[in-house]
Amino acid sequence: MPFNSDKLGEECGVFGIYDFDHNDVASTIYYGLYALQHRGQESCGIAVSDTEGPDRNFSAIKEMGLVSENFKEDQLDSLKGNIGVGHVRYSTAGGSVRENAQPLVLNYVKGILAMAHNGNLVNFPELRRELEYTGAIFQTTIDSEVIAYHIARERLLSENVEEALRRACAKLKGAFSLVVSSPRKLLGARDPWGFRPLCIGRRGNAWIITSESCALDTIGAEFVRDVEPGEIVSISAEGIKSDKSLMMDKGRRGRCVFEYIYFARPDSIIDGISVYDARIKAGRFLAQDSPIDADLVIGVPESGNCAAMGYSLESGIPYGIGFYKNSYVGRTFIKPKQKSRETSVEVKLNPIKDAVRGKRIIMVDDSIVRGTTSDQIVRMLREAGATEVHMMVSSPPFLYPCYFGTDVPESKQLIAYNHSVDEICKIIGADSLNYLKVERLKEIAGGTDICQGCFTGNWPISAPTEDIRGKYEP
Repeated sequence: MPFNSDKLGEECGVFGIYDFDHNDVASTIYYGLYALQHRGQESCGIAVSDTEGPDRNFSAIKEMGLVSENFKEDQLDSLKGNIGVGHVRYSTAGGSVRENAQPLVLNYVKGILAMAHNGNLVNFPELRRELEYTGAIFQTTIDSEVIAYHIARERLLSENVEEALRRACAKLKGAFSLVVSSPRKLLGARDPWGFRPLCIGRRGNAWIITSESCALDTIGAEFVRDVEPGEIVSISAEGIKSDKSLMMDKGRRGRCVFEYIYFARPDSIIDGISVYDARIKAGRFLAQDSPIDADLVIGVPESGNCAAMGYSLESGIPYGIGFYKNSYVGRTFIKPKQKSRETSVEVKLNPIKDAVRGKRIIMVDDSIVRGTTSDQIVRMLREAGATEVHMMVSSPPFLYPCYFGTDVPESKQLIAYNHSVDEICKIIGADSLNYLKVERLKEIAGGTDICQGCFTGNWPISAPTEDIRGKYEP
């Protein structure tokens, strides 16, 4: 469970690099993962290999916790190799244990593969059972291992690893953005719907495949392009190759709109759309559709800040900083006990009294999931002297679960499924409550097709007949 239990988990982040000048890449992967830390704080890992060495020379480090907590300089120096992959994880299926940390390193008859995965497969149970009944023994409880096994199995029947990856991906149903390292190739694959982001970058003679463009900026790499939905890319000494045989019609896409609302960093660009601009638009739309007379607009840090700025720009109401966020509260924080006066929210957020005292406040947040913290935040503002608190939410109400890598829980746990907007407003103690309209979602994503199943119940592909989220917890 995330530290703030009313927030969604940030999925996962993947990073792969191949340096043709033969420089060691472990430290670069470290900085790339550091830039992607917002996508997952449960575990992290790095696996590297030397393309001029033996085929079975992958070395890896995987640990629970944050990137900065687990990779020391001497460890990175010990990881020798010019090709490798990295991963930061937030679990939406499978337990939060070290065995489930990625990258997965698979030693099989054709050599070794290292793989990092972001997303969730809806046909994971069927694929796993197929392998189990042919003698496969699993070391983890995650769908990523099923993908790795199917790649290895298809490699026995394929001329090269690219063909094996394509044949394995053709079996997968759901969300997957993959980075795969073989002894002498770096590959990336994105599901045909494009649920999760994936992009290509270059720094000199090094090529990178990663979840977000912000990771490229961090290491001084140039953004080349996005991996298209349904595309498989292969980078080797022969250059970069593209296989688009799994692509669907370009009009059919299912990008996760919550990348633009919450998950991605605001300095990232996903499928040609600035995340920062998308959040500014969301705030502007809230001001157009739900105008409120107030003195100050504030955001709930961090993801509410851009939308709050958008509301301010559109409405003309001044924007201000209403909270101090303690950025040093990580996953290892000792949570207050139930009988303690302190709460997790109060330790992490503190209202700036001089900013809000005596003012009518519009407070913008990215979402309300279970409704377990919004009431505390509203109360904190009132205790700090705010005369009115009007809450704006830069996403529609969550009504249905997500099966594609976001931990939106089952409907009965969602406050909006069981209560009207007016009822939620009373529960959280706000003077008013307004959500972004569903029809605005496509507009903030630049008009591209998006997945909005958690708001409408209409997913791009059918929901699984067997919901495995949590089933494989140890």
